[in-house]
Amino acid sequence: MRLRFGQPPSGTESALVPGDDRESQAAAGILGASPPSLSPVRPSRIQIGLFVITVFSTLLVGAAHEGVNPFAEPFALLHGLPFAATLLAILFVHEMGHYLTARRYGVEVTLPYFIPAPTLLGTFGAFIRIRSPMTDRRALVAIGAAGPIAGFLVALPAVWIGVATSRVAPVPDGAALELGESLVLSAVLRSVHGPIPEGQDLLLSSVGLAAWAGILVTALNLLPIGQLDGGHVAYGLLGRWSRWVGLATVAVMLVMSRWWSGWIAWCILPIIFGLRHPPPVDPDRPLDARHWLIGVVAFLLLVLCFTPVPLRIKP
Repeated sequence: MRLRFGQPPSGTESALVPGDDRESQAAAGILGASPPSLSPVRPSRIQIGLFVITVFSTLLVGAAHEGVNPFAEPFALLHGLPFAATLLAILFVHEMGHYLTARRYGVEVTLPYFIPAPTLLGTFGAFIRIRSPMTDRRALVAIGAAGPIAGFLVALPAVWIGVATSRVAPVPDGAALELGESLVLSAVLRSVHGPIPEGQDLLLSSVGLAAWAGILVTALNLLPIGQLDGGHVAYGLLGRWSRWVGLATVAVMLVMSRWWSGWIAWCILPIIFGLRHPPPVDPDRPLDARHWLIGVVAFLLLVLCFTPVPLRIKP
């Protein structure tokens, strides 16, 4: 059984695609340099404008999923608030996890940039810009893992609420877009609704769809490739050996593209941005037990949130 994009409680069909989350990192500075003093950070007009537009675009998507026409009905955008608030909360907390942890480790970063987009989510996600070198491997592990862990802590209760407010219904006739299940989603689904009878599916509510997207984004960002969150963590744990982990991950995704073509796009990203991770200022400072534990937790989250086939069309 897979979760189905079907008619939500309002009775209209909807579809979504996963968002995206990106970071950029400056090249490492002179070995042994002391961390720079951190300057005050304020949101720019561009960041505020992008956030406002992203709120509007996600409200549009949420309202459409609830079966209302936001261009024809007064205050119809308010129907999209559950979806928009859930998705933006996950993205915001994810990025602020990076931001606050980076500041703690003496790394200059910006506040989040949200990316509005005419997609089935209404956004391509959010990202922060890293403006100074990573100080050491401990910083890489902590900063890379902080975002996914923080976002997951918001997404998990949202999944529970979303599944509890969704309904089990007979499989509709005709082709339908289905959502794949992660281990986390499967566990919550069975805890709330029990085994789904043959011939029926769970039609996710708006909160459920946004939470599903948040779980998927968490897994995608934790892939141990290049300068994704998982790439930061992998380099912090394994150093230069992390490049081989990235190559193995790309090979696995190429195999999985047989079942979901979207993995091909994730294989192209390392070609564009590279698998090589720039070293931190002090690459020789060893990790302590706490940072090893953070790294293990991050990759455990990858296993729990990973969905081999996120989307498929079932005839």
